[in-house]
Order: sequence, then structure tokens, then C-alpha cells
Amino acid sequence: MKLSPNIFTQDRKRGLSPVRLVALSFIFAIFVGGLLLSLPLSHAKGQHVSLLDALFTATSAICVTGLTVVDTGSAYSAIGQFIIILLIQAGGLGIITLGTLLAFASGRRVGFRERMNLQTQLNTLQVGGVVRLIQRIVYLVFGLEIVAALLLWISFAPLEGLWRGAYFALFHSVSAFNNAGFGLYPDNLVRFVGDPLVNIVIMLLIILGGLGFIVEMNLFGHYRNPRKVPLTLHTKVVVSMTIFLIILGWLVYLLLEWRHTLASLPFGQKMLASLFLSVTPRTAGFNTLDYGQMHDSSLLFTLLLMFVGASPGSTGGGIKTVTFFLLMAGVWAASRGHSEVTFFKRRIELMTIIKAGVISMLGMLVVGASLTLLTLTDPDKTALQLAFETISAFGTVGLSMGITFDMSSWGKLVLIVLMYLGRIGPLTFAVALIEKQKDSHIRYPEEDVVIG
Repeated sequence: MKLSPNIFTQDRKRGLSPVRLVALSFIFAIFVGGLLLSLPLSHAKGQHVSLLDALFTATSAICVTGLTVVDTGSAYSAIGQFIIILLIQAGGLGIITLGTLLAFASGRRVGFRERMNLQTQLNTLQVGGVVRLIQRIVYLVFGLEIVAALLLWISFAPLEGLWRGAYFALFHSVSAFNNAGFGLYPDNLVRFVGDPLVNIVIMLLIILGGLGFIVEMNLFGHYRNPRKVPLTLHTKVVVSMTIFLIILGWLVYLLLEWRHTLASLPFGQKMLASLFLSVTPRTAGFNTLDYGQMHDSSLLFTLLLMFVGASPGSTGGGIKTVTFFLLMAGVWAASRGHSEVTFFKRRIELMTIIKAGVISMLGMLVVGASLTLLTLTDPDKTALQLAFETISAFGTVGLSMGITFDMSSWGKLVLIVLMYLGRIGPLTFAVALIEKQKDSHIRYPEEDVVIG
């Protein structure tokens, strides 16, 4: 997440800073969603969902994760599922974004401070034009979700009937674009492992949702008018890293799972299933193969993809693709003795590289501390299972080796906090907790230390 200087400011007379408002808005939505999902009218006939499980589901939905402790399709009524999909949409677009939409609907003017809040929510670099950007994002999101739902309906209708199939198609379309990973089937999408239409549509939704709204707007504008709207460095980095990680994951999963979970599938389905395996760890959470049956080497590689996650300003989590790229670019430049990091004939500031390192370090510390706690709360689980669950929660991925349903109450609480931190970002949370410190005018003498 790129934090511009003005988002660190807080005017005590005018209320919360944008960063704190973003952090608190998600907490508020989580508690409201949890209370709604704990009501009997949200539960399916003969089912009861405890307050903790409802809070877990609400957190997973608003943080667009997909980890579940109860089966969404059977535990919740139509009302409960509708609440979940609203939480997913709110979490994907952002609470403040939805508040701005309500302001538009009521005819209220959006002031400068609200525009700053939107800038923080969307990770944009400028305050100007952010309201117009919101309008375009809304058109893009709902347009893509409706078109994708119509395509998915072709496969869901024969299984579920005309109207129920349409409902299933819309639910999975919204869940996929927002990288939530919630499904209405107990086996998620395993039954569709051989369905090219479902696989391709879901993968495209995941990729588009994970690129980030700013990148999508830049790509669309460049397509319409290449001379007037050039591709930004941010867009080039995001697209390059996305393509690289998808191709790398595709090849690795083919190699590691060819004679394992892919062994029983025909050649075409092997290629499709391995590609889906590469796309979904990018914070999506859908699965067409059982991760509990996968080879340990594949699971370890999946941990890396989940930790990296999607791109800044997207519906996904993780440390983000741009952060990972900056770390690798910094290592490459340092190993070659270069004092600057350049890419596509552009120089990246040293402070940006440092922030990437800070975000990665905070992410590792959060994951490490949480994993340690889970080994205490759930000692009956293996270290790999808990590590998978931990990074899946932090990366807001939602993939699981099948132990989420059996987690202890304390373990669920740890995962709730992890999903929240993963959605807003550990750096954003740290900034939200502290006041802005005044820059010191004192400069001390410089002295080198030995590293490496």
C-alpha cells in the first residue's frame, strides 16, 4: 500500500484521520455483520450458528477471505447468504466507497476530507478526480459481475434449475471478483474441475479483481486512447508480476502434482486444473482440487503465493505483488552494486523500497506470532496445517487443508484478527494506532555498521 503524506495527518477538531477511519470502518462492519448472521432468521431451518462462528463468517466476508467454520450453503438461510454477499461486496469495494455511493444517492456533496478518505481506501496517489474514479469503478465492478453471472448461469442452470441457478451464478460471480472464495457447495468448486466455462470465468474474475481498480482504469483508458493515457509504471509492474506469478505457478503445479492430485484427470483437465491452482492462491480461495490431498512441496509453494497475494488497491490481500517486486528489484540492484532501482526506464525512490521491506517484515512478524499462538490453541494440528491456515487468513485467501471447521474458539479468534490485519494491511493498522510524530530537526553523525 502506498501511503501519501497527507493520510498520516489527523485534525483533532475534525475527527479521525483517513487511515484510522478505514481501520475502524472494517471493525464496525465486522461486528454489525456478525450480529446479523447470529440472528435466527439468518440460519437455515434446523441449523444454529453461534455468535463466534457468525463473527468469524462476517470477518471472512467483509475481509474477502473465504475461510469458513460452517458450510455457507447449508448453515445459512437465503437471508443469511444475502447478508454474506452484501458483506463481500462491501469488503471488496470498501466501506468508505459505499458510503460515498450513498452520498451520491442522497444528493449530498462529497467534501475534501471525504475525498481524502477515499484516496486512502483506494490506494490512489492523488485526491483529485477520486470521486469520478469511484463512479467508474462501480460501473466496472457491477458490469463485470453481471456479465460473469450470465456466463456462469449456463453451467449452474442445468444443475440447480433456472432461478436457483441464476442465484448461484450471481453469488459465485460476486464472490470471485471480490476474491472472497465463498461458495454454496460443500466441496467449493471441486465438482467443476472439468468444466472449462466455470474455470475460465472464475479465473478471469479473480485476476481482474486482483489487479486493482487503478490498474484496470489505466488499462481501459490506455486501450481507448493510448496517446492521451499512457500506461503508468505501477500498471506495468502489476501486470508484469501478475503474468509472471501465474505462469510460474502453472508450471510448478504441473511439475509437482502431475502424478499426484492431477494423475486421474485427462490432459486438458490437468492443464486447466493446474492453471486454476496457480490463480486461486492470489487471495481468491476457490478450489477445484482438495488441498488436503496435495503434496507437501505444492503446499509450501502455495504458502509463498498466498503471502504475496494480489496487487495494491485490489480486492485481495497479502503483502501485494508490487511489494514483492520491489524487494526482488532491490536485491537485484544491491547484488549488482547499483545504488538505484530502475524499471521500464524509471527510477524508484529508496523510501519506497524501504516501505516495501517494512510491509514484508511486519507481515512476517504478524504471521510468525499468529502461528506461534495457534500451536498453543490447537496443538492437535500439524505445523504445516496451521501455517497454511495462518497465511491463508493473513493473505485473505481462504484456502484450507480442511481444519478450519475444527479450530478451537481461541484459534478462531486468532484467525479473525489475522483476516482483519490482512485486509487493511499491517502498515495501515500500525499507522492507525499511533499519532503522527513530528520530524526532528536534529541530525546525528553518520557511522557505518557491518551487515551480511
